[in-house]
Amino acid sequence: MSRWLHTACPKCPSHDAFSFKEGDDYGYCFSCFKTAPTDPDAIRVDSFKEDYSMHTLTEIQNYDTRGFKERAITKTVAAHYGVKVSYAEDGTVSSHFYPYTRDGAVVAYKERTLPKKFTIHGDFKGVQLFGQNVSSGGKRIIITEGELDALAVSQAQYDKYQRFYPVVALPSASATAMLLEQREWLRSFDEVILMLDMDEPGQKAAQTAARIIGYDKVKLAKLPEKDPCDVLVKHSSQALMSCIFDAKEFSPAGVVKGEAIWDQFKLRQDVVSVPYPECLSSLNDKLLGMRMGEIALFASGTGSGKSTVIKEIVLEVLDKTPDMVGMISLEESVGETAQKFIGMQLRKSNTSNDSTEEEQYAAFQAVFGDERLIVLDHQGSVSDDSLVDKIEHLCLMGCKYIILDHITIAVSEGAKGKTGNEAVDSFMSDLLKITKKHNIWLGVISHLRKGEKPFEEGHLPTIDDIKGSGSIKQISFDIIAFARNMVAELEQVRNTIKLRVLKSRFTGRTGDCGATKYNTETGRLEQLNIADFE
Repeated sequence: MSRWLHTACPKCPSHDAFSFKEGDDYGYCFSCFKTAPTDPDAIRVDSFKEDYSMHTLTEIQNYDTRGFKERAITKTVAAHYGVKVSYAEDGTVSSHFYPYTRDGAVVAYKERTLPKKFTIHGDFKGVQLFGQNVSSGGKRIIITEGELDALAVSQAQYDKYQRFYPVVALPSASATAMLLEQREWLRSFDEVILMLDMDEPGQKAAQTAARIIGYDKVKLAKLPEKDPCDVLVKHSSQALMSCIFDAKEFSPAGVVKGEAIWDQFKLRQDVVSVPYPECLSSLNDKLLGMRMGEIALFASGTGSGKSTVIKEIVLEVLDKTPDMVGMISLEESVGETAQKFIGMQLRKSNTSNDSTEEEQYAAFQAVFGDERLIVLDHQGSVSDDSLVDKIEHLCLMGCKYIILDHITIAVSEGAKGKTGNEAVDSFMSDLLKITKKHNIWLGVISHLRKGEKPFEEGHLPTIDDIKGSGSIKQISFDIIAFARNMVAELEQVRNTIKLRVLKSRFTGRTGDCGATKYNTETGRLEQLNIADFE
């Protein structure tokens, strides 16, 4: 009989959710839902669960369903959720089995051996929330912490209405990452009530859950006891219904005064600037680098090298920081983006055919292997409000740097029923809110208006050449313009990108700042002194 070992997860803060069978090379975290290599030196051998192989999914599905009198939960409610039980030799209930589904089909059971020992049967990876398969219809959904609490809330609603309304559960307070996977489905409801445990872990999870789901949808329920089960048993189903009706809209703290203002000032003094890569080092003289909570706008004419500049920045962030990066390239497919990154990592242009598949895969692993670079597969859908939601989704996944290429396409067909400058203003306002809310660095690419002097001939743009509403210039913290003369006689001039800082809210320093050169053999940028070509 094999045994399950448990330890801290190497990919998330959980101290005990990383699980694997003894002897396995890889384990799985039931908190962040990621796999990772096992670490024998960190195993907590004193905390393990036996793999009860006699409990197959088919066998569990044929077990009895019964109510839980001690919890004031009827058989009708337990049957609605598909909860099963097994018995001890004396005929008393020894275990509960809570079904978990994927795409509506039961793929795993979480066994609760009474009083409180848990075992997973089946494939728990990528499962839906408990009860999600039976929670459809209605404008409101309630989320609890733990399966019995979901049954308790459903019992209260059934007692009042003689019907079921949507109620789901997290398997634990540390499993809020599940909400991210189901965020779009949860936001399809008009109202999401969080009824998590009233202890510190539960309330901390409620804060995280509200941020993931979105403050505009969330209400918080306050309970007179630790959890819904206790309210149902010690008070009544009516008391639990009152907790639902009395739930308050979530309102994150926003009032700052006195010493708290000084604390915010000190934090601002300690802000970290991450330098731009060496090939763009002249930008650091004026901007000092990139900072969290800021939007940087990159503007140039068509074909001036915006995509390469941005990808150099991404590679630098991956190399010099432990952070995650999200890329939204609305003019590229995922395959095209991967091809360019792999070519840059190999230092071979995309037209080169002298690299083997093994070399290409090694380059792929170097860029994408640790899953810190996430590419949005937009599938041609780029003009609706879901793009803002997807950007926030990247933030919630942990991305600290996000690239949007480019804003012109993002608002080309309007947002929230708006068109033109009104759409741009709304979109930029949303981007600023996301940037501040999640404390990220956001790099945005913008196209230019058609001017008297063609930018394709190497004329550097001014701030008034930026296409779109004035809000793009006003909201951006840094504005970086560049240009190259694509029709010059000399190849070295055609491959030279001149740089200019049009705005820097952090330093106030603006003006021309050198150049960078595109190496056609390596597909990479190299720092260059623009004076060499003047």
